[in-house]
Amino acid sequence: MKEIRIIAIEGIPEIKPNDDVANILIKSLEEQGIKVEDNDIFVIAQKIVSKSEGRIVNLKDIKPSLKAIEISKLCNKDPEFVELVLKESEKVIKIAPGHLIVKNKQGIVCANAGIDKSNAEGEDVVILLPLDPDASAMKIRRRIQSLTGKKVGVIISDTYGRPLREGQINFAIGASGVSLFRDYRGKKDRYGYILHVKNIAQADEIASAAELLIGQADESIPAVIIRGLRVIDEDQPAKLLNMHEEKWLFK
Repeated sequence: MKEIRIIAIEGIPEIKPNDDVANILIKSLEEQGIKVEDNDIFVIAQKIVSKSEGRIVNLKDIKPSLKAIEISKLCNKDPEFVELVLKESEKVIKIAPGHLIVKNKQGIVCANAGIDKSNAEGEDVVILLPLDPDASAMKIRRRIQSLTGKKVGVIISDTYGRPLREGQINFAIGASGVSLFRDYRGKKDRYGYILHVKNIAQADEIASAAELLIGQADESIPAVIIRGLRVIDEDQPAKLLNMHEEKWLFK
């Protein structure tokens, strides 16, 4: 019987700068009596990776520029926060009341450059994305493999909205050792029709499935294992999931 399992990694402590995330995950699994297997995919919430890398900022330490002050009036956000968003962005895409959409330095088009207040300790403290989520995923994967001797994949996930759809889902913003796509182009369906455009972003599907256990509030489950898939592959960076601007249909 075909089966995919999502296994919560529980008992993970509050992550601090310079913590060894991979080692913490493995110790938590050992306490649960769970052994890592070949082809396991670790999906890890961006927040704990960012915390381990010290990507934590107190807005009181930010001095807003004149540009940030002007934009803050248009989007109704604090100028210190806007300044930080600008520093973490390549370009501003859209400014509207309550909204500041940018293309961030990781190449992701999103609100507020992915900077978030949730699960940050301190009233004025925010958490930034990892500088290079793909490099972070690779580092964690290699460390897990050295600790366990198992061939695994790692996805770093974060939550975003989607054009013309309500609600948010988890995306893969960093990946290592996981095949990002399931490409059906050139294959036949059950009636012999040759598929031309079906190229499934399975890394995003895996990240979204993981969110069912990771959650967004006080679940305290910042990482899971996806077991039962056979998608461990060569290193494909998640940045390949970012669509080039010349292909954008909605602007």
